[in-house]
Amino acid sequence: MDDRYYDALETRTAEQREGTLMSRLPGLLEAAMRDAPGWARHLAGTDPRAVSSRKALAALPVLRKSELKELQEADPPFGGLTTVPPGKLSRLFMSPGPIFDPEGTSPDPWRTARALHAAGMRAGHVIQNSFGYHLTPGAWMVDAAARHIGCAVIPAGVGQTEQQIEAIRVLKPDAFVGAPSFLRIIVEKARETGMDISNLKRALLAAEALPPSLRAWFKEQGIETVLQWYGTADLGLVAYESEAMEGMILEESLILEIVRPGTGEPLPDGEVGEIVITSFNPAYPMIRFGTGDLSAVMPGASPCGRTNVRIRGWMGRADQTTKVRGMFVHPGQVDAVVKRHPEIRRARLVVAGEMAADTMTLRCEVEGAPEGLAGRIAESVREVTKLRGDVELVAPGSLPNDGKVIEDARSYA
Repeated sequence: MDDRYYDALETRTAEQREGTLMSRLPGLLEAAMRDAPGWARHLAGTDPRAVSSRKALAALPVLRKSELKELQEADPPFGGLTTVPPGKLSRLFMSPGPIFDPEGTSPDPWRTARALHAAGMRAGHVIQNSFGYHLTPGAWMVDAAARHIGCAVIPAGVGQTEQQIEAIRVLKPDAFVGAPSFLRIIVEKARETGMDISNLKRALLAAEALPPSLRAWFKEQGIETVLQWYGTADLGLVAYESEAMEGMILEESLILEIVRPGTGEPLPDGEVGEIVITSFNPAYPMIRFGTGDLSAVMPGASPCGRTNVRIRGWMGRADQTTKVRGMFVHPGQVDAVVKRHPEIRRARLVVAGEMAADTMTLRCEVEGAPEGLAGRIAESVREVTKLRGDVELVAPGSLPNDGKVIEDARSYA
């Protein structure tokens, strides 16, 4: 097999991949509902054998990350969503919230090895891991994957810049894994003190934005490969960049949906919406898990030869709930209004004015609107949100494709 690829799964046809994933869906649901009481409650009334297509999957409820804290408080520690008791897991984490995250016992439980491999890390390399090792799983996602592919790991963690530079100088890691901002601090400090860290030729970065200007700056400093990966504490690796640097490639064992924020409704490719993932993690299965992050599917396959779906990377947060005149308005309410009026192709609620003097306008893309439509939509807005708002009818294609259902344009000065 071509060493550029982690395994043959990365170059299979789209039909092969889809067929395999869909055929595994009934077994995933059956095991989750049998062994995890939280999933049995969440999917009550579902026949696992009937869920073997994207259409059937899309009919299931989305479980959003924002719900985890409440579920875990009601059924500690993991909301009844694990298939094994805590003592049979490998590690137990606590992320901000707090939200508790389990780690399974497989050799690469977060499936992060693909991202390391795509960034050029191979058996015998040394990796400086500068994600935090304290309570949260980020560092361990990398640590397990690196050791799985035969790399040695420097468990550097966060901070202690001068010690990290000394470790790079003496231990000569081939790659750095961590946040872009911290790598910049290390490079600048090494230049300032005259320390030689030229052995660092690769960087795999996450947790923050990586602007093109910063990526270019790293390369100017001699770091030849600078790539990103995207993951969450609930799912592990979701997607990663390859040397083509054209979008992020979905991890092979996941099912991706992009849904309209506030709903479970899948969007066409290219539309910006919430990332919803179905994961076949045997210890912590996730079925239509709403990450709360925005992205969009890119057309075609990556020039690197990997054939899986690509996304545009992290594009913001999907939870756009805002308060208007003392009342919360959320994306699901906007969707409820849209569903009452089939003439609306897309809608965006714009909240403007100054605090305590809010205005609310629902901008709706329609074509050939019948007389009185704006008034009927305004009545629906009032019934659903309990607030009065204006309605503006605009031509199809007028609204930005940025995933926003609610835009807060108020002045807070």
